[in-house]
Amino acid sequence: MKTITALLALCTLTFAAIAEPALTIYNQNFAVVRDTVPLDLKAGANPVVYSGATAQVEPDSVILRDPAGKHSLQILEQNYRNDPVSQELLLSLFEGKTIDFQNIRTKDSTQITELIPGKVVRSGFVPGGGNEQPIIEINGKLQFFLPGQPLFPDLGSDTILKPAFNWLLQSDKAGSFDAEVGYVTEGFDWSASYNLVSPEKGDLCDLVGWITMNNNSGKAFENAKIKLMAGDVNKIQPPGGMGGAMFSRRAMPMAMLAMDSAAPVSEKAFDEFHLYSIARPTTLHDHETKQVEFVHAEKMFAPTIYVYDGAQGYQFYGLNYDRGYGQSDNKKIIVQREFKNAETNQLGIALPAGKLRFYRRDDDGQLQFVGENTIDHTPRNETVRITTGNSFDLVGERKQTDFHVDTAEKWMDETFEIKLRNRKKTDAVEIRVVEHLYRWSNWSITAKSDEFTKKDSQTIEFRIPVKPDEEKTVTYTVHYSW
Repeated sequence: MKTITALLALCTLTFAAIAEPALTIYNQNFAVVRDTVPLDLKAGANPVVYSGATAQVEPDSVILRDPAGKHSLQILEQNYRNDPVSQELLLSLFEGKTIDFQNIRTKDSTQITELIPGKVVRSGFVPGGGNEQPIIEINGKLQFFLPGQPLFPDLGSDTILKPAFNWLLQSDKAGSFDAEVGYVTEGFDWSASYNLVSPEKGDLCDLVGWITMNNNSGKAFENAKIKLMAGDVNKIQPPGGMGGAMFSRRAMPMAMLAMDSAAPVSEKAFDEFHLYSIARPTTLHDHETKQVEFVHAEKMFAPTIYVYDGAQGYQFYGLNYDRGYGQSDNKKIIVQREFKNAETNQLGIALPAGKLRFYRRDDDGQLQFVGENTIDHTPRNETVRITTGNSFDLVGERKQTDFHVDTAEKWMDETFEIKLRNRKKTDAVEIRVVEHLYRWSNWSITAKSDEFTKKDSQTIEFRIPVKPDEEKTVTYTVHYSW
């Protein structure tokens, strides 16, 4: 786990002085920003105003330095203002004073503009948000609304047009240069999503992956160099968010398939995390969602898998010889897709968690949506298996056909019959029958109609081929002892 100091280490790397801003976005609603500030300083203390930060900057995260290392800078004092000028704010600055209000009214189909002098008794402005009714005195009488559009004689001496830092900078010598400013800000997020397209027949699919970036920081970034951070990053929430508690969230890793030398995204290790860089500088406007394709795999082998788990949800929790335990009328056969995240399967890259949508082309080539689900973070050479829904034409039926228990001799026998029906007209399928041996930890299969695979200490799986319009029956007997 790393503290915010480790995050700001991103801003202390050696960069050439450039005008373009840089962003490192985390999927925890924050980002690290690096920008340039032109400075013209004298030796000693210098007042400087910087108004290029976001509206959600964390003021105490600011780092300011000369990237060329020729000037020694120290922020002696920093004041951050985030109350940009507004009508309500200006009214509050003129409380107790008389200003003109412009009122437009219609008389005999003619618009008449008149100026009404009024004294601002109460503006209605509440610092930090909220509103109160304004109180305006006109001709010695009070009213709880504005008599018209207020006309202010000036901005007032204590107003700003947008959020700004007021610095008192100490410089060891005079000079003009572009300083580098870095800070942490809220208002950013990113995520991953995937689209898998299957042909009408067959299991060779195309996979396209997208990253989606969101900017709600209150500032636009022109031609920014954008990176995405992957890893477990420790971040302290401000009071009111998570009650000031420290928490850790998993930042989504991001991967890309290098299709050519001009890959849109590249990856490298950084500290205990991974950084993924978008190759081209891009503009990220405020309140904008931007998407970039980062995975494009063609002819990836992703077969369809059919699973019948007639007793899904029943697990081993201790000795149980209740005759009816584990009986279910579930007839649904689950449809899943599976693919190996390997170079031999056109992938072999770290896939971040995200939504995966499935499409299949019909007989005229038109895409049809056939399901969606989410995948977890998947390292290279691991297998992804995801459920897309239930089969319409495949039916399972499971019932207990025999049960004997002898508590004195401490044994129990149970027999099940599983029927599988394939109502497809032309397609043969293989159905994986999953059985949970949930009554006790010591068991053995004493009779079976088909071979099975032991998946774990309490689960077995039969793989049964079923032809079109065919019914297959699977039976087995399990013996428990304790």
